[in-house]
Amino acid sequence: MTPAKKDQIRALLKSIETGDPGPIAVVNEAKYIQHNPQTHEGSEGLAALFKRLSKTSPRVNIVRAFEDGDFVFAHTEYDFANRNIGFEVFRFEDGRAVEHWDNIQPRQGPNQSGRSMVEGPTEANDHALTESNREVVRAFVDSILVKNELEKLEDYIDEENYAEHNSRLSDGLSGLRSALATADDGRRTVDYQRVHRVLAEGNFVLSVSEGYYNGVRSAFYDLFRVVSGKLVEHWDTTEKIAPRNEWKNSNGKF
Repeated sequence: MTPAKKDQIRALLKSIETGDPGPIAVVNEAKYIQHNPQTHEGSEGLAALFKRLSKTSPRVNIVRAFEDGDFVFAHTEYDFANRNIGFEVFRFEDGRAVEHWDNIQPRQGPNQSGRSMVEGPTEANDHALTESNREVVRAFVDSILVKNELEKLEDYIDEENYAEHNSRLSDGLSGLRSALATADDGRRTVDYQRVHRVLAEGNFVLSVSEGYYNGVRSAFYDLFRVVSGKLVEHWDTTEKIAPRNEWKNSNGKF
C-alpha cells in the first residue's frame, strides 16, 4: 500500500537530517519546479544535496502535515546552525511531487501570551467540514487582511478562545487589531495585497498571500485552526521576497 502523500513528504523532509536517499524517490526531479528564489534549480540532485546537508548535523522537526488533493502542506522547524520556522507546500502529479513552495523565517518568541511559533494541536479533524472551513479562512483573509475591514473581526474570530502564535502578538483581538490598523498617514505595517492559494484539511487551513511588511514586499503564510465556523488558533511565517535580480531560478515565489 502506498503511504499517504503527507507521510511521504514527512519522510522526504526528515531525510535532510538523515541523508537517507530512499524518500527522495517521491520527487520527480525531471519535472520538479522550485519556487524558493534562493535555490538553484537542477544544479544539484536532491540525493546529493540532502547527503551534503546531513553532514552539517541539521535538525528537522515536521510539526504538522496535511493533505489537500494533490497538495501537501507542512509546518516545520529547522536548525541549520540557526533555528527557523517554515511552511512547505508540495504539489503532486501522477503520485510524485513535482512542485515546491516554502516560506521561512527565524524562530522568535515566545510571544506575550507565552506561546511558541509551533506548539498546539497537530492532527486534523472535522474532515467533513474541510470546504466550509476553507471558505471561512478565504473570507477572513479577503475581508480582514486584504480589505482591512477590521470592524468585522468578531465575525470570524472566537475572541474568548483565540490562541495566537505570532511572536509579536498575543491572544485575543486587541493585539491583532492594532497590528492591522491603518496609520494616520494611510500606511499599514502589515499590508496584505493578494491571496494566492488556500489549502485545507479538516479544521486546519493554510492561506498563502503576498503584500508588504514594514514597506518590504513579503510573503505571508498563515495557518488557522477552525472550530464551529470561527478561527480559534493561528500560526504564521513572514518572509521578505528577494528582488528579482537576486533570484537563483525564474519560477517566482508563488
